[in-house]
Amino acid sequence: MSPSVVDPVTALVDAVRTRTTTGAAPELVALHEVLDQHFSRVFAQLERVAVPGSPHALLLRWRGSGGAGGEAAPLVLLAHQDVVPAGAGAAWTHPPFAGVLAPSAEGEAVWGRGTLDDKGPLVVVLAAVEALLAEGFVPARDVWLSFGSDEETGGASSAAAVEVLRERGVRPWVVLDEGGAVAAGALPGLRAPLAVVGVTEKGSTVLRLVARGRGGHASTPARGGPVARLARAVVALERAERRAALGPVTLPAATRELLRRVLPGPLGALAGRFPSAAGRLLVLAGPESAAMVRTTLALTAMRGSEAVNAVPDEAWVGVNARIMTGDSVDAVVQRLRRAVAGCGVDVEVLERGGASPTSPFDDEAFALLERCTAQVFPDAVSTPYVTMAATDSRSWTVLAERVHRFSPLRMSRAQRAGIHGVDEHVAVADLLDGVRWTTALLRGLP
Repeated sequence: MSPSVVDPVTALVDAVRTRTTTGAAPELVALHEVLDQHFSRVFAQLERVAVPGSPHALLLRWRGSGGAGGEAAPLVLLAHQDVVPAGAGAAWTHPPFAGVLAPSAEGEAVWGRGTLDDKGPLVVVLAAVEALLAEGFVPARDVWLSFGSDEETGGASSAAAVEVLRERGVRPWVVLDEGGAVAAGALPGLRAPLAVVGVTEKGSTVLRLVARGRGGHASTPARGGPVARLARAVVALERAERRAALGPVTLPAATRELLRRVLPGPLGALAGRFPSAAGRLLVLAGPESAAMVRTTLALTAMRGSEAVNAVPDEAWVGVNARIMTGDSVDAVVQRLRRAVAGCGVDVEVLERGGASPTSPFDDEAFALLERCTAQVFPDAVSTPYVTMAATDSRSWTVLAERVHRFSPLRMSRAQRAGIHGVDEHVAVADLLDGVRWTTALLRGLP
């Protein structure tokens, strides 16, 4: 890739400066202008397809040679344009929407909200395509670029893009989205980074614990009010979580394969023979590894009284359940209700989302991803895994058998903590390696 063709670093800096948080339609328009400015060949030469009901979604078709039979199924590359809010930004080393280029522990880096989730990966895809277009390169099969505008708030625009392709009779060969990375420090004691490719993802189910009562003036409180009962339910839920009463520890096929690849010799085989024991060890190793083998519950939003001198007639706390492969929404809801029984609260299910199907990881498509990783990240161990976060790719499993989740960016443990957190940033060298990886993928399409 020649710097004269495209500069992904400057493109990402400018993209971060567009504050594309929830409902920011003018900022999404501004982002489109930034992308068109930096990747003019992409937007001039690729066919743009409208996504009904989602005017800010970007769906682009790059026509390929079609393969030997002329009918090769396409590759679909996903990313999303929107980002989560960053709060007031006071705790950030650099303002979250300033798009600052400054040193980091990983080297010179672009700092700001979206550098990893998901404007960095979006820029990586566009930079690779732009450079190949400048060469006159034609991929072996069609390549679709689908960039949703609302992944952080449900992903309706990506689901709408699925319908566009379904109506056209398009059945993708592979769909590739965010969800994995070249992760350092992924498992305790493991020196080599893991290039984790999500072959499934946990489902996201949203619930509320609700306590109701008469409310009233704070000067005459009654025992057992809504807040007190809600507090008892929260404590009961935490205790059940510690006892692992809210879900069995399981070792999905992807996690068994991960352990086989990263554990030396007989240990990998033992993990496969004794999955329950291996799963319990991962639970003890910390929250990141524990989430790989069980359904998790996170207490999130809360609401009670609007005034400090008023007892609320309703108080609630949000619960986000991430459903493990092999578990079910109904089973999780039943276990949660048992955990808070007797606390005087109701359990309401607001959104239901089970785990995605598992894509194959023993075929030509997965082997291509591994070859690209070996070429660009030779120190990394490629492996399938279970993606813990929800991504746009969950909508695409109805259309494609192979839906994989991998952003070709190195990420330290601290960087991963910055996703949806503070001080999100991506090293410049890693951004350029991501472009190299995506270029290798597009060149290597069979």
